[in-house]
Amino acid sequence: MQTSPLLTQLMEALRCLPGVGPKSAQRMAFTLLQRDRSGGMRLAQALTRAMSEIGHCADCRTFTEQEVCNICSNPRRQENGQICVVESPADIYAIEQTGQYSGRYFVLMGHLSPLDGIGPDDIGLDRLEQRLEAGVDHRGDPRHQPDR
Repeated sequence: MQTSPLLTQLMEALRCLPGVGPKSAQRMAFTLLQRDRSGGMRLAQALTRAMSEIGHCADCRTFTEQEVCNICSNPRRQENGQICVVESPADIYAIEQTGQYSGRYFVLMGHLSPLDGIGPDDIGLDRLEQRLEAGVDHRGDPRHQPDR
C-alpha cells in the first residue's frame, strides 16, 4: 500500500524511540492522526521546545534548561560534599524518587565499552576527575578519612 509521504515520515521519526518498531510506529501515528490530533500537536510542541531549550548542566551533565541544574545550584546539596556517579539522567530521577539521597550527582552519559571504542574520555571521566579535584569535601565519609 502506498502511504502519504508525510505519514511515512512520521512513522520513521517515531521509530527513533527505543522499543518502537514499524508496527508500533504505525499504531502511534494512526492514533495521533485519528483520535488525538490535539495530543499530537502538544507532543510536537513539547518535542520542539525540549530539543531546542534543554541542554546539559555545566556541573553534573544532567538535562536542564539552565546553565546549572536545580540540584547543583541547591546550597543544601553542596553541604554534604557527596557525589553520586550515575550512567544517565534517568538514574537521577530514580534516586530522587526514593527521597533518600541529598547529595549531588555526576552523569556519565553512557558506560565504558572498549569493544565499541568507548573509553574514559568518551563518558566524561576526565570531567569527573576535575570536579573532584575542584573541591568535593569527603568529611564524614569513613572511607576517605586520613590515616592515623
